[in-house]
Amino acid sequence: MGEKDRRLGRLRRRQQIRKKVFGTPDRPRLCVFRSLRHIYAQIIDDTTGHTLIAASTLDTHVREELGEMKKTAQAEVVGRVLARRALEKGVTTVVFDRGGYKYHGRVKALAEAARKAGLEF
Repeated sequence: MGEKDRRLGRLRRRQQIRKKVFGTPDRPRLCVFRSLRHIYAQIIDDTTGHTLIAASTLDTHVREELGEMKKTAQAEVVGRVLARRALEKGVTTVVFDRGGYKYHGRVKALAEAARKAGLEF
């Protein structure tokens, strides 16, 4: 299976997920994107199309905490930071959008860290 097939498969799964998962002002969508080096997470209100909160391994505040951590540990830090920012803005419940990725590894670590930090989904 080539790289193109894997990418197209993920995009096809992502479309199926997005048909069902929709973020509202009361319960916005927590969207995850993962590249080979970094992980990005956003909390989005789909009714207005605005990103309410974002965190990634590229943020300056997050980078200070990372150091030489493995990628799964970095995803946990991003999940904690995202949850802390969400709670500061008054967002307590979200709908989780895994972006077509398996709920495994970095995606799972980010989700579980966000849950431990206080987000409900």
